Amino acid sequence: MVVEQQEFHPDLARAARVLPRGLVGPRSLRVIRFVQSAMSRLQRSPGIEVRALPSGGSVRIIRPDDAVADAPVLVWMHGGGYVLGQAKQDDALCRRFARVLGAVVVSVDYRLAPDQPYPAALDDCTDAVEVARRLDGVDPDRLAIGGASAGGGLAAQLALRIRDRREAPPVLQLLVYPMLDDRTGFDGPAAIERGFRMWNSRSNRFGWSGYLGKADPLQVSPARQTDLSGLANAWIGVGELDLFHDEDLAYADRLRTAGVPCAVEVIPGAFHGFDLVDPGAPVSREFFRSQAAALRAAFG
Repeated sequence: MVVEQQEFHPDLARAARVLPRGLVGPRSLRVIRFVQSAMSRLQRSPGIEVRALPSGGSVRIIRPDDAVADAPVLVWMHGGGYVLGQAKQDDALCRRFARVLGAVVVSVDYRLAPDQPYPAALDDCTDAVEVARRLDGVDPDRLAIGGASAGGGLAAQLALRIRDRREAPPVLQLLVYPMLDDRTGFDGPAAIERGFRMWNSRSNRFGWSGYLGKADPLQVSPARQTDLSGLANAWIGVGELDLFHDEDLAYADRLRTAGVPCAVEVIPGAFHGFDLVDPGAPVSREFFRSQAAALRAAFG
């Protein structure tokens, strides 16, 4: 686990000085959602198709400019602690994936907790996979799933659901600093908390509480699952100064023990969401290249 004396990555130190330690709680949720909604209305994203899902959410379909027949497809889930965010916030990132990989990206605008607790978001992601498999110009056998933070947690849950339903597995689960364990943040000392940015223990407890609702965490939290065998190959990336650092590495170890190949990348001095806060930083660009390389290898 991180300690207060550790230093932020040189590319990220300036941003770390002004970023909050935690992002959301019961009092700030409505305000942050209002700000995100206002910013979304100002954002222009031409050329993106939006489709409603039977479950209640929707998807944004981003195709590469030079799309070819039988293109690979990535189903992507945005972050936000299960309680914040919109698929639209990741349009630029998804366009990068589409451009670099020649892949179609299906970005899921899943329903948010606590208004819509588990399994609403996971049901939306499940429906999104079915939409992705049936898209024109897509090779359904080259489908990957991925996401960042809560989106990474949803991708892990989705991989488990696909396995349990004995459906065709994705070629990769791309888990970017995924939110996997509802128990994280209940016993961390104050010195550790001061090293975090963007997402701390208080935010984590609030996010998980809203998402779980009345559901049993033993059935929901990927980190609590006793059987991880038979899952899709995985790639996990996380910053050294991320609240999820320990849970992510523990999950990677358990995947490998269960016979699931899992590549891991730990970024020294990186806080939660660093690549989205400063996508132009050299360390963020390299982090993206690692993700793209993992997807490219999985697509074959």
